[in-house]
Amino acid sequence: MDFHPSQIPIVKTFVIKDEKAASDSAAEMVSLGFENQKGGYKVLMPNEDKLAKRIGFAITTEINYKLRQTKQDRNLRYWTYHHDNENYAIVLISAKVFDDLGL
Repeated sequence: MDFHPSQIPIVKTFVIKDEKAASDSAAEMVSLGFENQKGGYKVLMPNEDKLAKRIGFAITTEINYKLRQTKQDRNLRYWTYHHDNENYAIVLISAKVFDDLGL
């Protein structure tokens, strides 16, 4: 595999420590938009399995819900990976933008 999600240009990085911050960050991502960006968003989560799973679930479901509410395209791609010793990361990007980047 030649592609790694860290190669995607990042528009904004969100550092999230709990589920409440996940909901707020998801709302901000939707308000900034996915289709009109030249890259994606990165979410950094603590390297604690249970907490990271809860944050990841909160981010993805909240984004999907808010995109549906605002009638935006919900065709997103995302990857979760081990970012460094302290953090997991999720990279989210519009499928159209990802295809345009040619990665």
